[in-house]
Amino acid sequence: MGLLRLLKTQFLCHLIICYVFLVSGIIINFLQLCTLPLWGINKQLARRVNCRLAYCISSQMVAMLEWWSGTECSLYTDPESYKLYGKENAIVILNHNFEVDFLCGWTFCERFGVLGSSKVLAKQELAYMPVIGWMWYFLEIVFCKRKWEEDRRTVAQSLQRLQDYPENFWFLLYCEGTRFTEKKHKISMEVAEKKGLPKLKYHLLPRTKGFCVTAQNLRGKVTAVYDSTLNFRNNQTPTLLGMLNGKKYHADLYVRRIPLDSVPEDESECAAWLHKLYQEKDEFQEQYSQTGRFPGPIVTPPRRPWALINWLFWVGLLVCPLCMLVLQLIYSGSAFTVVSTVVLCLTGTEEGKEEGGGKEGGAKSHYC
Repeated sequence: MGLLRLLKTQFLCHLIICYVFLVSGIIINFLQLCTLPLWGINKQLARRVNCRLAYCISSQMVAMLEWWSGTECSLYTDPESYKLYGKENAIVILNHNFEVDFLCGWTFCERFGVLGSSKVLAKQELAYMPVIGWMWYFLEIVFCKRKWEEDRRTVAQSLQRLQDYPENFWFLLYCEGTRFTEKKHKISMEVAEKKGLPKLKYHLLPRTKGFCVTAQNLRGKVTAVYDSTLNFRNNQTPTLLGMLNGKKYHADLYVRRIPLDSVPEDESECAAWLHKLYQEKDEFQEQYSQTGRFPGPIVTPPRRPWALINWLFWVGLLVCPLCMLVLQLIYSGSAFTVVSTVVLCLTGTEEGKEEGGGKEGGAKSHYC
């Protein structure tokens, strides 16, 4: 086990993981591009195909969290609600306190079989980013410019197009709009004081317009809101770099199922409902900070093997040719080239170790 932990910290392993993810992602993006003619022939089949192709990309990141990092994920929820997860469409409200909270959300999407079809509200710029952004484009992800005058109509139209979507999906929303920091929290609470809203200790004020438009346009298709509150045990602050280095964390997620019919349709009443929800989320976080657990029983779905199988498939497909190339270089007498490459990789490893302590805590997520 000690050797395995050492292996996970090696720069060469990180390089291989990134190489597999990027190259397989470009290949899958190309396959998604090839589905364009299918949209005119059979739109629903094209959607189903794109869900499977998207799963091949996003499940690699889930495999990094679950199988490479070994991070544990515990789910606190009502057993009766648990029976419906993955069998209905839902709006999932997530808190945004950690760099990897989106990845924990994806992990539970995977465990309930909706990872390939899940949606988010993302920045328009991400649509032009290879791999993830292009994958989202073919998944009919809802993109916005964060200029509400322009976004209201385009977001509503994008959501309306999901009314005939053939797969069960979760629509993941970060109503706070940005990741929690002390500076942002201070500014947010100043706004709360000016507007006469109750102050929050662990969250920023939610941005209500996006949620209200989402709930309004997905009525009839979505049956519930999953209020989800995430925390990590022992005051851990997980990062993508830490997971890439094989560091293990333990996530606790509390989920409440709220029927969408109980959410007011009127925009002002819906906004008030969301503010009240965030006050309750704050209370759950306060309870967690005091007791180390959320209310209710732990009902956690087991890890499924498909994310690992998919990742191993791409590793075998893309790494084996590299190994064959190295062997050919050795047999052809170009051993100097191979040795030079190894030395460069090892040098990069030592530099990464020296800088890792300072960079891990400052790594930034570009996920919206």
